[in-house]
Amino acid sequence: MSADAKIVGSAAVVALLRRDVLRFVRQPSRIVAAIGTSVMLWVVLGSGFAGSFAPAMAVDSASEGETYRAYLIPGVAVAVVVFSSVFGAIGLIDDRRDGFLQAQLVSPTPMWATIGARVVSSSALAWVQALPVLLAALVIGVPGGAAGLVGAAAGMLLIAVGMSGLSLAAAWRINSVQGFHGVMNLVLMPMWLLSGAFFPVEGASPWLRTVMMVNPLTWGTECVRSSLRGAESGQGAGWMWMGAAGFAAATLALCAGVMKRP
Repeated sequence: MSADAKIVGSAAVVALLRRDVLRFVRQPSRIVAAIGTSVMLWVVLGSGFAGSFAPAMAVDSASEGETYRAYLIPGVAVAVVVFSSVFGAIGLIDDRRDGFLQAQLVSPTPMWATIGARVVSSSALAWVQALPVLLAALVIGVPGGAAGLVGAAAGMLLIAVGMSGLSLAAAWRINSVQGFHGVMNLVLMPMWLLSGAFFPVEGASPWLRTVMMVNPLTWGTECVRSSLRGAESGQGAGWMWMGAAGFAAATLALCAGVMKRP
């Protein structure tokens, strides 16, 4: 790659990132929809149905209701990432409809800059929106503390990259927002519901436990949960981190492969 191409590509990435950030800031409804829905689920399930569940999470000196609220935090944070990634991918469909994407593709901007800017902006915005949810762990007082929050934030970043890559790959091949929503509901909603967000994997039936354990979103959710629980609960979770990182890398490769095609 020539030096001129690198300069043009880098400038294009910065400009596209700035454009996506400005569009995000000027659309507060996206923030309300992504965070508000997830927080509402946390409040309703964590307060209203806490006595109906007994998740496998030990929090010293906490009541059963407080324990379940702490258990829900990773699932709620993952929900924010999933919803935000979908909204970010919808921006790609809007750009195609408005003609901006076509103008970008025929410009001197390298394809790697177009792909990179889309993935970085979608992942970063989804990750930033999920961070306030993780701060609720400090209010509840989960064992991981500040160090656990750092690890949970790293796990959320892997999830954000994975979900953004998958959503952008789908949005590249789908021409309408309605069709995109239908496909995402069919794919992402089961992934989220079967990620251990609401119910622990250990309590599922054998066949459903198998489905949950091979669900890539389960790996990232368990990375976040093990970090918030502290070192004692993080033992044996190394393969979860490797799986979450592998899923993020695989979706990035999928996104790059799909977006390089006409």
